[in-house]
Amino acid sequence: MGLLQRLFEGVAPTAAPEASNSLPTVRAESAPAVLFHDLSDPRIVELLRGELETAAGLHISVEQALKNPTVFRCLDLVCSAIAMLPLKLHRETPDGGTEVAADHPVHKLLRRRPNAWQTPFEFKGLMQYRALTHDKGAVAMIVRSRGLPVALLPLNPDRVQIEGEEFKPVYVYYRKSGGRVELRRDEVFHLRGLTFDGVNGISRVKKSAEAIAIALQAERATAALFKNGTFASGALKIPNELSPEAYERLKVSWNERHAGVGNAGSTPLLEGGAEYEAFAQTAKESQTVESRRFQVEEILRTFGVPRPLAMLDDTGWGTGIEQLSIGFVRFGLNPWFTAWQETIGRDLLTDAEDDHDAKFNPGALLNGTMKDQYEAFAKASGAGGHKPWMTANEIRKMLGFSAHPDGNGLMAPGAQPAPPAQDTETDEAADKLLTSRKPVETDDED
Repeated sequence: MGLLQRLFEGVAPTAAPEASNSLPTVRAESAPAVLFHDLSDPRIVELLRGELETAAGLHISVEQALKNPTVFRCLDLVCSAIAMLPLKLHRETPDGGTEVAADHPVHKLLRRRPNAWQTPFEFKGLMQYRALTHDKGAVAMIVRSRGLPVALLPLNPDRVQIEGEEFKPVYVYYRKSGGRVELRRDEVFHLRGLTFDGVNGISRVKKSAEAIAIALQAERATAALFKNGTFASGALKIPNELSPEAYERLKVSWNERHAGVGNAGSTPLLEGGAEYEAFAQTAKESQTVESRRFQVEEILRTFGVPRPLAMLDDTGWGTGIEQLSIGFVRFGLNPWFTAWQETIGRDLLTDAEDDHDAKFNPGALLNGTMKDQYEAFAKASGAGGHKPWMTANEIRKMLGFSAHPDGNGLMAPGAQPAPPAQDTETDEAADKLLTSRKPVETDDED
């Protein structure tokens, strides 16, 4: 039975037919045992709802975490950066260089169409998102034809269970319609970053659940303060004791006229000798701003994103920001580049294809200004007395231009480019055309 047939048609049930519509179960001998002390055990909520209970009083799931702007920004930044960069398959050439293996089916998956409904940008972004947010990492099924990979189908990690014996993992996918499909290791593309057991990945959302929960609670508290009239800005001093009826009337009247954001800045009208005493208290003094900023920084640390790239700093975009961006690529994205490249080599290439390697091109993220690029290319080609190490055609290829007939050699240090050859035949034809034409006579008007 083929892989797609197993996936979409399922396997014939071994038990009673009605059991096929029941919830998927995991064999006891393969599933990890979890011992619950009682029904109040917080791990029950995590198991049933896919959420993690935190000390801040919130149950954090991936969807809940995305409500925090910092989490959304970090995921969007990392996933979009990975998704936008070209990912090509290269092979070694006899002269020791490399060339793009454009005719290889893996290259077509990476650069053109990973499956029937996704672009490479969408596929890479989704896989990176799942690798960051799910404990199992990102899993895709490899569809092969005559032994060659022809499609990568992303699987919901919540429906994937990794079973099997030690050192021989078996991937089990539970279909929405019921039933389970076992996938061999060579039928799975499994992307993961840092791992504690060599099989599963690490969810950044779970590891930073407390920081995310505190940030969400602080945001809710701030929203409640604004809803009820921003912060407590003062108090009423009444010289005489109020009756319960007068107290209720004053409270209702005050809330109607001065509570809520819509009444901010309204002038109170006091009677009966009442006085309004303002508090010397601000949001900063109550440490609300500092608390929220600190939680933002905690979340940024989890995802490895610099403060300026999360729009946290008010400083301008100068040399310091540029260096932080370079550091983000080197230390935040490069590990994921390596994870992608080595996963492709392990899951999509054979031992006979050891001379093939998948490579990201981070140039789109590291390129400086046009002025900086042209100065670097000028030095690389030998201008200004520098020893050349790049030909003109190599530079033109990096810029996306076609090759020039005279651009394959290195220019001598300090030499000036040869002037373009004059087309004498064209010049002579142009002279004949101009001399054969009669001058146009015009009438001058006074």
